[in-house]
Amino acid sequence: MAAEAMPSKDEVLKALARVALPEGGNIVEAGMVKALAVQDGRASFVLEIPAGAAERLEPVRRQAEEVLAALPGIDKAMVVMTAPAGPGGGGAAAAPGAAAGATPPDLRIGRHPRPQAGPVRIPGVRHVVAVASGKGGVGKSTLSANLAAALRRKGRKVGLLDADIYGPSQPKMLGAKGRPKSIDGKTILPVTAHGIRLMSLGLMVPENEAVIWRGPMLIGALQQLLQQVDWGGLDWLVIDLPPGTGDVQLTLSQKADIDGAVVVSTPQDVALLDARKAIDMFRKTKTPILGLVENMAAYHCPRCGHEAHIFGEGGVRREAEALGVPFLGEIPLSLEIRLSGDRGTPVALGDGPMADAYGRIAEGLIAALED
Repeated sequence: MAAEAMPSKDEVLKALARVALPEGGNIVEAGMVKALAVQDGRASFVLEIPAGAAERLEPVRRQAEEVLAALPGIDKAMVVMTAPAGPGGGGAAAAPGAAAGATPPDLRIGRHPRPQAGPVRIPGVRHVVAVASGKGGVGKSTLSANLAAALRRKGRKVGLLDADIYGPSQPKMLGAKGRPKSIDGKTILPVTAHGIRLMSLGLMVPENEAVIWRGPMLIGALQQLLQQVDWGGLDWLVIDLPPGTGDVQLTLSQKADIDGAVVVSTPQDVALLDARKAIDMFRKTKTPILGLVENMAAYHCPRCGHEAHIFGEGGVRREAEALGVPFLGEIPLSLEIRLSGDRGTPVALGDGPMADAYGRIAEGLIAALED
């Protein structure tokens, strides 16, 4: 007699959507199902819960395990709970009955690159967009964080990968706490902030400690971040690249199958000179240019209402027209944007003119890439 066919991950998620939460909704729509694995008659996943909620949600864990075990083709089912690090949560995943304080498997980031035949899709992600700039200081990371937030506000499941290995800033901009976890020593579970799943080397090293790696270690680390993070199923992944045209940009183009790049620049001539180099690099590596964004486009005085174009006016729009690529929009030079980033709450999460500016950029990308 032939063995029963294993259910697909989509079928398992559909079954798990019947597991209700005490406060309403279910564990799937709440984004609590992480590291789902279905193989060789076994099904398992991590149930990511709020800190201090283990006792309250233990019946939910048991029900989820029963749902898994009842699926055709599943001989063994296991669900473990994990909570974020910090007060009330140890941050380590523990199997039922495991000893308290057990050390989770160690997954070290930073190694020499492994051979790879060509670009591959990032597992569990529908659309991948890289945010790049030719030079530093033009607001690339701010755009990345707010673009992720704007996509999230439009109902998409969003992740943010901080690929600026030497200068990771996304944990600060999203107010993210805790360390990424691993329950098997092979895959990394990102942290979540404002409903956005985040992976950054800044979450794994002390804030004031420098990362001092040569090129091969840098490339290996990026390769790990691209292929070993379990995003849990995303509509969009935004990748915040470092400035310039170096190892990280080339590795991304060669190792990952991405939808394209968004290039950020201020309108001044010096910034545009470097932006052209970034665009040329992406074209040479056959990475589509999804569009250009003009950052720090104008300053509106909050007292008198006067508009000043401190870095020039319309330079990025004209550059986009000359190059034949889409112009995605302008972001003003705004104290509100800067303060919201320092607080760890992107301005695009709220309402108002600044949030609307980022929302329009998100709408342009959605129109370009979603069916």
